[in-house]
Amino acid sequence: MDCLESTDLPSIASIQYYKLLLKVATMIPIAHFIIGFACIFATTLYYLLEVHLFEDLFHGGSAVTLTYNPASHVYRNVVSKCSILHRRYYATPWLASPHLQTMLLDFVAKPPKFSYKRQIFLSSDGGTFALDWLMSSNVIPSENENDTIWEKDTTPIVVVIPGLTSDSNAAYIRHLVHSTAMRGWNVVVCNHRGMAGVPFTSDRTYNSGWTTDVRDVINHLHHKYSEAPLFAVGTSIGANILVKYLGEYGETVPLAGAAAICSPWDLLIGSRFIARKLVQNLYGLLLNMGLKSYAKSNETHFMRLADWEGIMKSRHMTEFDKAVTCTMENFETADTFYRWCSSAAYTRDVSVPLLSISCLDDPVCTPEAIPWHECRENKNIVLATTKHGGHLGFFEGITAPSLWWVRAVNEFLSVLHSTSVNKHNKVIVMSSTMSIRLLVR
Repeated sequence: MDCLESTDLPSIASIQYYKLLLKVATMIPIAHFIIGFACIFATTLYYLLEVHLFEDLFHGGSAVTLTYNPASHVYRNVVSKCSILHRRYYATPWLASPHLQTMLLDFVAKPPKFSYKRQIFLSSDGGTFALDWLMSSNVIPSENENDTIWEKDTTPIVVVIPGLTSDSNAAYIRHLVHSTAMRGWNVVVCNHRGMAGVPFTSDRTYNSGWTTDVRDVINHLHHKYSEAPLFAVGTSIGANILVKYLGEYGETVPLAGAAAICSPWDLLIGSRFIARKLVQNLYGLLLNMGLKSYAKSNETHFMRLADWEGIMKSRHMTEFDKAVTCTMENFETADTFYRWCSSAAYTRDVSVPLLSISCLDDPVCTPEAIPWHECRENKNIVLATTKHGGHLGFFEGITAPSLWWVRAVNEFLSVLHSTSVNKHNKVIVMSSTMSIRLLVR
């Protein structure tokens, strides 16, 4: 009996201990519990969203690191004169997170309202896609308002290539277009096939490595407006397409300069990155939802040419590319397609001044894919990287009225245009036997 009583003593003591603990807890005001849980929640959210507000406050924003060849004439004559690229980037305080900058891009970015003038471009294979124009005369008040470009017009033209499933109405694209037009330049957005409300008229669709449409548009503009310097800006997948085009056609590219923003560079590495962590998986799911929406809006086209059942069952981009691109373009695997379409391998052959902007906390395009060595080896490329910025975000100002990269690109192109680096009149253009017609709607 004594033995049993001694055995029960620890359990009785434990019960009394917990009763006492509960009694003490009930004496603590509920407001203190709420504050405690709020602090724990805020701390968890701070690290989960990778918020860098305090880091920005202590370090004074994010430094811009420039990578270039020591003998680079592009850096010496152009980038060295770009004040924005030599100052720090200060993120909007309440958007000081790569995930907030990326997720809220279309919701926070409020570009000025304006209307495009649409033209339908008919390519050599019978495919059509939209070219959406904004003339400088449409946004800059003048006595002679004219939305027509004369063939001998010398006003620079900027060709904009949107990102994956984006078109001319994307908020970040409209920011870029309006800001560039306000500088007195004409801008045209080269929408991808099947986007911006233009249906497919051929069996060809666009993909991350399809450069023919960009080449055709740029060659057409160069021939039609031979006196106007041509520039190009690509964003995200559009940046990959642009850099691949620049490398493929080398010295024959009729551009005076270009800019690539948040390029994925190596899509094989990118495909592994997007499936690595829980947060990246979320982005993968969202991107795939956008691709499936794109396919559904062109259902007849994809049901006939691709694996429609595979499209509907796809949960990640790799599965979507297997059902669409591999089927339509005869690639054995999605990895084979990613190796073929990646622009990193083409950077050595870029022969026009190119500014590339990326950030190291991009949650969609990993910095692991950036071809640092290749960019440093090419005298025509200057790579600008920041520690923060998100994917195509780079919001700045208290109310997030502008995107830092838009200002940086416009300054780069303006300085480039005004320097001797601009080789517009020296570029040799490939002869083309293609029949290209431009239909005005």
